[in-house]
Amino acid sequence: MSRQYSVKAKPYNFTFDLDKTALIIIDMQRDFLYPGGFGEKLGNDVSTTNAIIPTVKKVLDKAREKALFVVHTREGHRPDLSDVPPSKQRRGGNIGEQGPMGRILVRGEYGHDIVDELQPIEGEVVLDKPGKGAFYQTDFEIILKNKNIETLLVAGVTTHVCVQTTIREANDRGYECLMLEDCCAAFDTKDHDDSIRMINQQGGIFGWTTRSASLFETLN
Repeated sequence: MSRQYSVKAKPYNFTFDLDKTALIIIDMQRDFLYPGGFGEKLGNDVSTTNAIIPTVKKVLDKAREKALFVVHTREGHRPDLSDVPPSKQRRGGNIGEQGPMGRILVRGEYGHDIVDELQPIEGEVVLDKPGKGAFYQTDFEIILKNKNIETLLVAGVTTHVCVQTTIREANDRGYECLMLEDCCAAFDTKDHDDSIRMINQQGGIFGWTTRSASLFETLN
């Protein structure tokens, strides 16, 4: 049975093979989505990021139904903070400080983990990364190659930072990316909207973008 699909997207239809496609859910962590975490400590309104949880959950459920390979990423650092560049600490000086969900952006802490609604299940990869992009200082590319993945469906936060960085990194490595617009969010909606245009402009210079409804219409 063919698992080839084509979904309506910008700048033009996106064609993919489910057997060579992975759903990448980026940094849907309590530290970025809940009050008291890293995102809010930087002065952001986290209501825009946690609002997408139900939509991401629907996509995750559909991915599981279709037996897609799923990768969840988490940005965070070693408990001794030895992997935090001084430049990053200067701009986000609360990394490692105690917050309401444990030490902020530190691996193993409650706030560092993925929100309850999107918790990984057996067979799904959890990828811990120290930076914005999923490829930087991780074994992400090895995992994708071992699974014969060519196409990435991308969701998560924040659109203009970790999501866009990962898509750009993937593009340079030859992966085709479809960003699910309503499954991504930024603290500032303008940053989100601008990122969508940056990705799909010039004939899809970094990838394609679409809304989850188009994906559901295609896969149902």
